[in-house]
Amino acid sequence: MSADVVTWSNRGQWEVVVEGRPELDRRFSSREEAVDQGRALADELGVAHRVEESDATGVITDPQE
Repeated sequence: MSADVVTWSNRGQWEVVVEGRPELDRRFSSREEAVDQGRALADELGVAHRVEESDATGVITDPQE
Protein backbone atom coordinates (compact mmCIF):
# COMPACT_ATOMS: atom_id res chain seq x y z
CA MET A 1 0.00 0.00 0.00
CA SER A 2 1.39 3.39 -0.96
CA ALA A 3 0.59 6.55 0.94
CA ASP A 4 1.10 10.19 0.03
CA VAL A 5 3.45 12.45 1.95
CA VAL A 6 1.74 15.65 3.09
CA THR A 7 3.41 18.79 4.42
CA TRP A 8 1.38 21.40 6.32
CA SER A 9 1.55 23.98 9.07
CA ASN A 10 0.13 23.03 12.45
CA ARG A 11 0.11 25.65 15.22
CA GLY A 12 3.38 27.24 14.19
CA GLN A 13 5.24 24.04 13.31
CA TRP A 14 5.54 22.44 9.90
CA GLU A 15 4.68 18.77 9.79
CA VAL A 16 5.58 16.09 7.26
CA VAL A 17 3.10 13.22 7.53
CA VAL A 18 3.06 9.93 5.67
CA GLU A 19 -0.56 8.85 5.47
CA GLY A 20 -0.94 5.55 7.32
CA ARG A 21 2.70 5.51 8.51
CA PRO A 22 2.89 7.66 11.69
CA GLU A 23 6.34 6.31 12.53
CA LEU A 24 7.67 8.33 9.58
CA ASP A 25 6.07 11.65 10.62
CA ARG A 26 8.43 14.56 11.27
CA ARG A 27 8.15 18.17 12.53
CA PHE A 28 10.17 21.21 11.50
CA SER A 29 10.37 24.85 12.52
CA SER A 30 10.62 26.16 8.96
CA ARG A 31 8.44 25.65 5.91
CA GLU A 32 11.43 25.36 3.60
CA GLU A 33 13.03 22.54 5.58
CA ALA A 34 9.72 20.68 5.89
CA VAL A 35 8.99 20.95 2.15
CA ASP A 36 12.52 19.80 1.25
CA GLN A 37 12.37 16.86 3.64
CA GLY A 38 8.83 15.95 2.59
CA ARG A 39 9.83 15.93 -1.07
CA ALA A 40 12.89 13.78 -0.34
CA LEU A 41 10.85 11.32 1.72
CA ALA A 42 8.20 11.04 -1.00
CA ASP A 43 10.92 10.41 -3.60
CA GLU A 44 12.46 7.73 -1.39
CA LEU A 45 9.08 6.03 -0.91
CA GLY A 46 8.05 6.47 -4.54
CA VAL A 47 4.85 8.33 -3.67
CA ALA A 48 3.35 11.77 -4.25
CA HIS A 49 4.19 14.79 -2.10
CA ARG A 50 1.76 17.62 -1.58
CA VAL A 51 2.02 20.82 0.41
CA GLU A 52 -1.15 22.14 2.01
CA GLU A 53 -0.84 25.90 2.24
CA SER A 54 -2.32 27.66 5.24
CA ASP A 55 -2.42 31.10 6.74
CA ALA A 56 0.28 31.94 9.25
CA THR A 57 -0.83 31.15 12.79
CA GLY A 58 2.06 32.65 14.70
CA VAL A 59 4.78 30.92 16.64
CA ILE A 60 4.76 27.98 18.98
CA THR A 61 4.10 29.39 22.42
CA ASP A 62 5.02 28.22 25.86
CA PRO A 63 1.82 27.18 27.66
CA GLN A 64 3.09 28.86 30.84
CA GLU A 65 3.12 32.31 29.23
